[in-house]
Amino acid sequence: MTVAPEGVAPEDVAPEDVAPEDVAPEDVAPEDVAPEDVDLASVDLSDRTWWTTPPAYRHAAFDRLRRERPFAFFAEPDIPGIPAGPGYHAVTRYADLEAISSQPAVFCSGRGAVSMQDVPAELHEFFGSLISMDDPRHAKIRRIVSKTFTPRMLERTLDSVRAIVDDVLARTRAKAEAGDGTIDVVADIAAPIPLRVICDMMGVPEQDRPGVLANSNIVLSGGDPELIENDDPLTAFLTAGMEMAALMERLAAERMTDPRDDLTTALVRSEVDGEKLSHQEIASFFILLLVAGNETTRNAISQGLLALAEHPDQRARWAADPGLDRTGVEEVVRWVSPVTWMRRTATQDGEINGLRFTAGEKFLLFYAAANRDPAVFADPQRFDVGRDPNPHVGFGSKGPHFCLGAHLARRELQVTFRAIFDQLPDLEVTGPPDRLASSFVNGLKRLPARLGGDG
Repeated sequence: MTVAPEGVAPEDVAPEDVAPEDVAPEDVAPEDVAPEDVDLASVDLSDRTWWTTPPAYRHAAFDRLRRERPFAFFAEPDIPGIPAGPGYHAVTRYADLEAISSQPAVFCSGRGAVSMQDVPAELHEFFGSLISMDDPRHAKIRRIVSKTFTPRMLERTLDSVRAIVDDVLARTRAKAEAGDGTIDVVADIAAPIPLRVICDMMGVPEQDRPGVLANSNIVLSGGDPELIENDDPLTAFLTAGMEMAALMERLAAERMTDPRDDLTTALVRSEVDGEKLSHQEIASFFILLLVAGNETTRNAISQGLLALAEHPDQRARWAADPGLDRTGVEEVVRWVSPVTWMRRTATQDGEINGLRFTAGEKFLLFYAAANRDPAVFADPQRFDVGRDPNPHVGFGSKGPHFCLGAHLARRELQVTFRAIFDQLPDLEVTGPPDRLASSFVNGLKRLPARLGGDG
């Protein structure tokens, strides 16, 4: 798996010779951009276009923010239909992020965890489910959901993952051989694997799956104009969410009279202290699975393959040693940080690591920044598939909101990367990625590649 050389090599261009926004992402390595090269006055974490700058530039900006403005304050973006909010503190240091995550009574999620803006409670629970709840309701709902993730269910799912990965890679090989050898890593590999895993888990019929993919793309688009057909992102999000909710409410109702061996049936039947999930709560959990299980795994696969193409020594090292499957996946999640941030809101006045805050102030926890904090990670800008220990926060930090499906996601990624090494050793990335214009999801829309090269 290599990157085909194109044009001028990165080492031939000095950072001062070109504006960051004019540099293709693959043209800049982390060591080519120093934090001092970043003008903090030009950094706006609320500006979607800022997130289309090269990753190396963004991480250099995070480096400088950690050192000089660890709780930098930013205005919220303007979104039609939502009142302007007061702004937020950007949390970029690992220690600060961990401290906030471990105090859910002081820094709550229930006022919105997946939106910078304040939105109606029903809306953020609809899209955020458990992520946007506080105890005691969060604890009760999580206990109900946790009861369905039994060892038997997880083992059956892992067996399904292996079969799905093998089928997806075989289809990718057949497509390449029937054409000119070109593929799109996102559409052909990274997108179908987690979508099929989750739809199999939930028992979603085949005919409904294209709609699930299309709607999940909209929900996680971050307002990227290519994925939103009109100029009203909020309406597009709501429509997509309601269509997915309607599907799951239909399936939940069907499972009441026609139970199956799937997660939807388990969710319908499970209860804690005599309380069951409503069909609407199951629908919201399904949307959460698509966010936390589908989109994040998809982007870990696609961005992981990109990172391996950019670091061929690490690709060769991992491919040759299955013993690196665990640490390799952890490094991919750290490096990529598929979900860039989550929000917390102060419930009371207080102080944290030198910052005085008042009740109602917002904090965005930037996992992507914390995962490159030199206070925690030695040589954090180095991609090392053998990094161990690796206490990244790619699945969240300490506290009640650590990812419920982290174990499954890790195993899914291990199976996928090992199968790619074994079955598609000649996969070669051939061009720059087309990045999603979103601050929330670190995603790729396309990644061109081919099969049948020199490997």
